[in-house]
Amino acid sequence: MFPHHSRSLGRDWTTPWENLQRCCWNRHISSCMRWPGHYYQAPYPYFSSRHFSLNWRPPCLFESRTQFQYCNWRPDNLSQTSLIHLSSYVMNAEGDEPSSKRRKHQGVIKRNWEYMCSHDKEKTKILGDKNVDPKCEDSENKFDFSVMSYNILSQDLLEDNSHLYRHCRRPVLHWSFRFPNILKEIKHFDADVLCLQEVQEDHYGAEIRPSLESLGYHCEYKMRTGRKPDGCAICFKHSKFSLLSVNPVEFFRPDISLLDRDNVGLVLLLQPKIACAASPAICVANTHLLYNPRRGDIKLTQLAMLLAEISSVAHQKDGSFCPIVMCGDFNSVPGSPLYSFIKEGKLNYEGLPIGKVSGQEQSSRGQRILSIPIWPPNLGISQNCVYEVQQVPKVEKTDSDLTQTQLKQTEVLVTAEKLSSNLQHHFSLSSVYSHYFPDTGIPEVTTCHSRSAITVDYIFYSAEKEDVAGHPGAEVALVGGLKLLARLSLLTEQDLWTVNGLPNENNSSDHLPLLAKFRLEL
Repeated sequence: MFPHHSRSLGRDWTTPWENLQRCCWNRHISSCMRWPGHYYQAPYPYFSSRHFSLNWRPPCLFESRTQFQYCNWRPDNLSQTSLIHLSSYVMNAEGDEPSSKRRKHQGVIKRNWEYMCSHDKEKTKILGDKNVDPKCEDSENKFDFSVMSYNILSQDLLEDNSHLYRHCRRPVLHWSFRFPNILKEIKHFDADVLCLQEVQEDHYGAEIRPSLESLGYHCEYKMRTGRKPDGCAICFKHSKFSLLSVNPVEFFRPDISLLDRDNVGLVLLLQPKIACAASPAICVANTHLLYNPRRGDIKLTQLAMLLAEISSVAHQKDGSFCPIVMCGDFNSVPGSPLYSFIKEGKLNYEGLPIGKVSGQEQSSRGQRILSIPIWPPNLGISQNCVYEVQQVPKVEKTDSDLTQTQLKQTEVLVTAEKLSSNLQHHFSLSSVYSHYFPDTGIPEVTTCHSRSAITVDYIFYSAEKEDVAGHPGAEVALVGGLKLLARLSLLTEQDLWTVNGLPNENNSSDHLPLLAKFRLEL
């Protein structure tokens, strides 16, 4: 039970009925009133601002015992210890357009499938359409599959950061309400591969994994190191893939002071199941990089570690790389140096302020510059984001030793190489989303809460060779490459606030799921 004194519920508050009587007899109520009948603590009806004329004192509640016109209910049914729940959101005239973070009526935002080519619209199955025979989806020369990336919002993190959800009604924040909604989304879209972030360990073992396995998924999970009990999961349909290898990546390194954060990644190598043709494996990676906007050095190093693992897993015997899909919450915005590095394959970070790496910090004042190199040599990862082969120098006896001049020249060359400020990777990665609506230039949004509404979630993929001609890294051979067939549209911040932001009654994370459909030409 709630204690019988005023208590904050985000931006709302509760107070005993007798306190309300003392403070509200002679006051006009301009904000909406809610009687939370669904709370077990307060079994009385639910009213909203729709039941009142704004800036009007409802006489049935505060002056008379006349019957309320919308409900056969009288205020004398309230005991002296009952709690009333008032919202601090002030609504303007009915015709006014609501501003962000103001309580809205319940509603559903429509997301449409966007097709990359006009002819694909007719040929491509919309995910969730059960009337399409999956056997007709693939042929001998192609393999179609779909990927969902979704930060499902760990319940522990939600409760630890409750200030981000002050706009939400409390019931929609309960895990018992949220998980059925999340599972409903997963069932509806029916993706072949799921990359999930902020998967809480106890919920994963008790509910998430069993539920997904019952839907035909095989699940792999990597929990964060340290005290936070959440992590990343990759789940895939048995009917579409077989598992070749599982490769977890821990970004925490006790021997390196820079890497003192507990984020993780997970890299799987999957073999498409096609009976009539041989196909290359597909490398699927999932991660959740550090949030802290002021620690771009850690973010870039974590990304380099993930790329090094992907390079190791996706590398083929002939020196080429199999197709790659890299998903996750990268805690970086479009156009930021970190984002550009992923897409362009190179980054010169000389003179770059540490807080500018992810693009989340607006001002670089007082920020230190990234050190060169960012991470120490004992990490074992080169500036090309691959694992360095640890070679023991071969010592041979010679008739003459190196002269001092030769030693100095060798030292200068080694120092110059180690102090390079150029990062590179060898993948030709494209983003599924364009991040801005073409007609208006308004940014797309993947996450929305009380503090911000931005894009931090991505699906990157190895584009087909013809799609990356002339791009950095295009000289690296891929086996096939992937063609983007369709993507589930994203929304604007204004769209999301029309349904009271995230989470809400229908969307139970503070992130939107990202979905894409790919084709692998064989």
